[in-house]
Amino acid sequence: MQIKIAPSILSADFSAVGEAVKNLEKCGADLIHCDVMDGSFVGPITFGGQMIKNIRPLTKLPLDVHLMIEHPKTQIKFFADAGADIITVHYGACEKISPDYLRETLELIKSHGVKCGAVVNPDVPVEKIFPVFPLCDMVLLMSVFPGYGGQKFIPEVLDKVKLARARAIEIGKPDMDIEIDGGVTGQNAKIIRSAGANVLVAGSAVFNAPDMKKAISNLKN
Repeated sequence: MQIKIAPSILSADFSAVGEAVKNLEKCGADLIHCDVMDGSFVGPITFGGQMIKNIRPLTKLPLDVHLMIEHPKTQIKFFADAGADIITVHYGACEKISPDYLRETLELIKSHGVKCGAVVNPDVPVEKIFPVFPLCDMVLLMSVFPGYGGQKFIPEVLDKVKLARARAIEIGKPDMDIEIDGGVTGQNAKIIRSAGANVLVAGSAVFNAPDMKKAISNLKN
């Protein structure tokens, strides 16, 4: 199973995001994680589809678009057209609308030829998204509560990673990407990987490191 590092541009200098994206590719990143926040589902507002469109020509790396927004179905076409390679949506945002909204949104993402994934917050059992695992190319388990970078990793999420990997194996998708987001560092990357996560989102651990290439290598190896 390939270990992938997905640095989050939420931690980049927004005045030079393009250069940051190009530098991440040179430094060995595997994906570019793009945290989209609407000021409603989570407090802050970050950026929208125009940012994805602008950075798309600057890298060959997959753009991993994490939608922390209300009513995600209304935004899928914009991000798909902008060049997202995978779009993940929150169980919590979808469940408030209807029991079928998450499945419908994932199916909509796939109809645009884009990979899809479901996300759960630290206080949501991963079993809540088991019914959509067959649709998912990735599942994202938040190891902090979304909205702000620099938070400490919540270790209890490791049990959810193990459950998610076991479920993926059970349904015949042993290599499904299981992504962890929040508080990932060089110190805890090994236990995260050992639990079954193979995609590690890292913001501060990469962008605040004196040597970004070394930081990415340490997270991976």
